[in-house]
Amino acid sequence: MATVRPEGEEGREPERAAPAGPAGPVGAWVRGAGRKGPGGRSWFAVGFSLGLGATLAWLTVQTVLEVGSLLTLLLLAVFLALALEPVVVWLTRHRVRRGWAVAAVLVLLLAVFAGFLALVVPPAADEINALVKAVPGWLRDLHDHNSTLGRFEDRYHLVDKAKQQFSSGGASGLAGGLLGAGKFVVGAVTSGAIVLVVMVYVMAFLPALKRFCLRFVAARKRPHVQEVTEEILNRVGRYMLGNVATSVIAGAATFVWCVALGVPYAAALGVFIALMDLIPIVGSTIGGFVVSLVALSVSLPIALATAAFYVGFRLAEDYLIVPKVMRFAVDVHPLVTVVGVLVGGALLGVIGALVAIPAAVAIGIVLDEHVFSRTDVS
Repeated sequence: MATVRPEGEEGREPERAAPAGPAGPVGAWVRGAGRKGPGGRSWFAVGFSLGLGATLAWLTVQTVLEVGSLLTLLLLAVFLALALEPVVVWLTRHRVRRGWAVAAVLVLLLAVFAGFLALVVPPAADEINALVKAVPGWLRDLHDHNSTLGRFEDRYHLVDKAKQQFSSGGASGLAGGLLGAGKFVVGAVTSGAIVLVVMVYVMAFLPALKRFCLRFVAARKRPHVQEVTEEILNRVGRYMLGNVATSVIAGAATFVWCVALGVPYAAALGVFIALMDLIPIVGSTIGGFVVSLVALSVSLPIALATAAFYVGFRLAEDYLIVPKVMRFAVDVHPLVTVVGVLVGGALLGVIGALVAIPAAVAIGIVLDEHVFSRTDVS
């Protein structure tokens, strides 16, 4: 006997119950993961993307901090290569191949360094030999109660204190100090070699590097960007020439001062001050301190007068000579020069102070070309 279906239900499939999801916290997590977040993605995918991005950002920061010293050396090498580029370009304009021009500049730098060593090493070696020869006499004076050193020893017992310090762990401290000094020398030599090698490579392949970097710019904007880049590089070279000019002034002033007051090694000290003055902020200060110590070998009044001379010269250099020369060389306001050097030195130390003014020049050119040109028209 056929089963009679109710009216209106013919041809309709029987309804099936929806499958029940898992109950408890697991089910709530599954149902929450299926909900849509921003952009139509699930909240689970959004949270995973944020966590992955934060992890990658943290790893990037840690990597930059780990290789920060290496990046600083690379920045110094690139800056030196750009600073010497006008000399290389001048040689290439006189029909010298770029490779030979770079080699000539490198030989010139090595010759300057060798000349500096030739002026400094013999006097330093003489002073060290004199110090070594004077040590036995000082030891005899320490045991002589009638001498100045003997009376000083009787009052403060320096020999006994030194022996006690040496026996109570001073030997390990001395060994650690010598090891640290050795590491510093090795690190300085390694850093110098890295800077020299990278600088030579950048100088040799700078045109190819510029063409490669310009390929990241759209073709229609490439000529304008190339023109701005060449202007920035030109300003950097002029800045370096201005810095060399101020250093020559400082070295010449030191030479004249030492000759006038009878301070020994006037030529070596003049070259030393000229090289140290290339380092903004701290270079001339360290150089003046060294020259004052050398002047102490003449007399205390001469040393004090030398220190006062460098204080006055430092003020004149920072607020008169450097701003005027830099404004003539790179057309930067003196206030920007002083503030840029201070900010760069606070961020990256000596390297930051050295590249602060070229960075300010580059920022000024970019603002003139891409920001001020539009705001002046609107």
